[in-house]
Amino acid sequence: MPVSELTVRPAPILPAEVAASPIFDTERFAQALREAVADHTDPRDARAAIVSHVAEARVEALGAIETDFMKHPRAARVTVDSYSALTDAIVRAIFSVVTEKLHPLPNPTEGERIAVLAVGGYGRAEMAPHSDIDLLFLTPWKMTAWAESVIESMLYILWDLRLKVGHSSRTVADCLRLGREDYTIRTALLERRYICGHEPLADELRSRLWSELFKSTATEFIEAKLEERAERHRKQGGQRYVLEPNVKEGKGGLRDLQTLYWIGKYIHAVRHPSELVTQGLLTREEYDTFTAAEDFLWAVRCHLHLIAGRPQDQLTFDLQVEVASRMGYSDSAGRRAVEHFMQDYFRHATHVGELTRVFLTVLEERHVKKETRLAGFLRRRRKTREGFRIERGRINVVDPDAFLADKLNILRLFEEGLRTGNLIHPEAMRLVSRNLHLIDDEMRNNPEAARIFLDMLLKHGNPERALRRMNELGVLAAFIPEFEPIVAMMQFNMYHHYTVDEHTIQTISVLAQIERKELIEELPLSSEILDRGVNRRVLYVALLLHDIGKGRPEDHSILGAKIARKVAPRLGLNPEECKTVEWLVRYHLLMSDMAQKRDIADPRTVRDFAKLVKTRKRLDLLTVLTVCDIRGVGPNTWNNWKAMLLRRLHSETAQALEAGLESINSDKRENEARRALREALPDWEERDIRRELGRHYGPYWQGLSTETHAVFARLLRDIPDNEIRVDLHPDPDHDATRVCFALADHPGIFSRLAGALALVGANVVDARTYTSKDGYATAVFWIQDGEGHPYAVSRLPRLTQMIEKTLRGEVVARDALKNRDKIRKRERQFRFPTHITFDNEGSEIYTIIEVDTRDRPGLLYDLTRTLAANNIYIASAVIATYGAQVVDSFYVKDMFGLKLYSKAKRDSLERKLRQAIAEGAERARGE
Repeated sequence: MPVSELTVRPAPILPAEVAASPIFDTERFAQALREAVADHTDPRDARAAIVSHVAEARVEALGAIETDFMKHPRAARVTVDSYSALTDAIVRAIFSVVTEKLHPLPNPTEGERIAVLAVGGYGRAEMAPHSDIDLLFLTPWKMTAWAESVIESMLYILWDLRLKVGHSSRTVADCLRLGREDYTIRTALLERRYICGHEPLADELRSRLWSELFKSTATEFIEAKLEERAERHRKQGGQRYVLEPNVKEGKGGLRDLQTLYWIGKYIHAVRHPSELVTQGLLTREEYDTFTAAEDFLWAVRCHLHLIAGRPQDQLTFDLQVEVASRMGYSDSAGRRAVEHFMQDYFRHATHVGELTRVFLTVLEERHVKKETRLAGFLRRRRKTREGFRIERGRINVVDPDAFLADKLNILRLFEEGLRTGNLIHPEAMRLVSRNLHLIDDEMRNNPEAARIFLDMLLKHGNPERALRRMNELGVLAAFIPEFEPIVAMMQFNMYHHYTVDEHTIQTISVLAQIERKELIEELPLSSEILDRGVNRRVLYVALLLHDIGKGRPEDHSILGAKIARKVAPRLGLNPEECKTVEWLVRYHLLMSDMAQKRDIADPRTVRDFAKLVKTRKRLDLLTVLTVCDIRGVGPNTWNNWKAMLLRRLHSETAQALEAGLESINSDKRENEARRALREALPDWEERDIRRELGRHYGPYWQGLSTETHAVFARLLRDIPDNEIRVDLHPDPDHDATRVCFALADHPGIFSRLAGALALVGANVVDARTYTSKDGYATAVFWIQDGEGHPYAVSRLPRLTQMIEKTLRGEVVARDALKNRDKIRKRERQFRFPTHITFDNEGSEIYTIIEVDTRDRPGLLYDLTRTLAANNIYIASAVIATYGAQVVDSFYVKDMFGLKLYSKAKRDSLERKLRQAIAEGAERARGE
């Protein structure tokens, strides 16, 4: 091909700036390359000159493409086309110069032919800024020396341009053979596109692929793609609502859309996704959804590549904020720009899921899994109700017009799916999606509609399946419009693993699992409560509505209770049930907060909680709701520690409600604890036991277990004034390692211990410290490693040595922590405004200081050091961690043993705590 014909300008698909770029100026660019090669006789020098000229032109064109992209940052179709066209121009130019100037062959034989084809994403003409360039060098028969030289020179030039090139050199026969053996290769060949060289070769490959491979293997290809998709989703987290989704490979991502196109192309030879409509695989509305999602996802992917300066498909927390900004999102309605952006992202991902499900189900019925269908016929199924039929294992409507004549049939479809155990047919899903307008106020207020909906929640054992499908098709938000704002709503933190709507469905799924008796060992208390009997209507509706107030500036619990007051009666609950649902939504965080942020050992905590709960019925309902809520947050959020706290709070509150609040008193607990310790030390002499029992004040006996009391008794026995004794022991009931310290008391001891633990990388999840009557500090910390697990037993000796070394003063915690107290880059964009409260009512003898802020390794040390410097005695610290957020609650007294009654003193202390937090945060960011 002559140089003058290089890089035909692809103006129709390029923005004006790109079209005017020198890389697409045929004459200018061709002349530059001609002159560059002419000046050099050494092939290496010629290659270097080519690289230099192409690189310069490429940089200019890339800049033009990016500049244009910023003018339409949410629409990337023209941008991905431009990157592909630019790559085409480069490949063609290099091929032309290499074959004409570096390795000329005036009279090639039939065997000395070569065609260059794009495959993979490049073959689809879809490229992000840093996408790989996948090339197929096609030859008629075996490779000749000339073809090898051409390929080698082209690759070296592309590599010198710092492009990531995937390449293969094959004959047509090779392509057919390898395509039969490997579905990845077959998919790449499906997306091949001729770029330059001997075009008849490309035509031969196209013809033989269709006639000898694709035509007869549609079923096996579909099955392979379905399996591949399932495996890909499994690797990416199994569902589309992961916190940091992969735009390309994740569920609801670009690869899912590409799978639809691959299959449509394989079966029907479609050349463009729009042809999926003419083939009856997608409706026009579905294709519009396809293109909208594709354009949005490609825009996100292009922004990721440009921000990272490399291939980057994982939408990490730090990049989410930057992408949201580049795409023009802004803070509004009490929510951050990134949350609005991610809500749009998840909505598109949901739409992709709907499209994929409908599309693949249609194909599955036409082409695959015949043996599965036969098994379905042989398996006994419940008979369908009038108006529905089972069609190849899926429930469909008999007559669409009759179905739509009664709009309640929309709800009946989902209930019928649950009742019979069948999935819903794609035609029925399409029918529902097109007629959501039928779900109006008349239907929402229809008692029969409420009955059907409640039956879905209560009667069939797996309501989450119907709710999830209803949510994805828009039925749930249409039937309960108050639910619509939380659909696909992301909470920008590290604690919640799901969007708000998916979290809600997860909590209902947990409740259903408990009712199915699948979690008896993990959740014995909740299982027992449900066995005794509760109002299931109240519990399911409360879970459905518990987070419905999220995403607005108001407290979501208060707003949610107001919404529940309107929604619960519509769903058919009686006045008393509505009142209980409203209370549960209003106080759905109460039990979790009391258990995790307050000292349950303090009798005042239990009494205050019991006063708010009032009845055993509410206590049981709130307990189950709290357990489901925590477990529905995400994997590994529930643990033995939280289970123990909630069980204890439930048990003591139940006792208080049944025996009276006066039954929860300090003296009773203290006497029981002393008696239990005496029994735990059977080999001790009476004199030593009496000394130990008389050594401690009341809070010590109320706040620790008998096992911990026994550990301290042994540590304190005959302890010298200058010795520090440490006991580290796994505590499975707390999912932590218990660290007990016994040493002579002095001001700031809690801070020193916290610093020592921070230096060994331990996360403190709970802590207590007490001073004995004879001047010894008994402090116990529960710690976890960096992964949130108890330390392995094998690590405990080394951990003990490091702690003792720090406590002996060989390492100064404040200095040593400077290099370790860092916030990881991906977590820096989280905003956690600091809230500090002082509570003089929550405890009989202590002021409770609650600090709610961003977590980091040295935070507890900074806070306790500040308190110590202001002569504040810390009796205990309760630590509640929510991803990157932490709530540290300190039970404190002043230097005279009194609560902090002075407002001036509290205000001064708050300023100093805030200063310590701000300085530590600045240090952690490396500023």
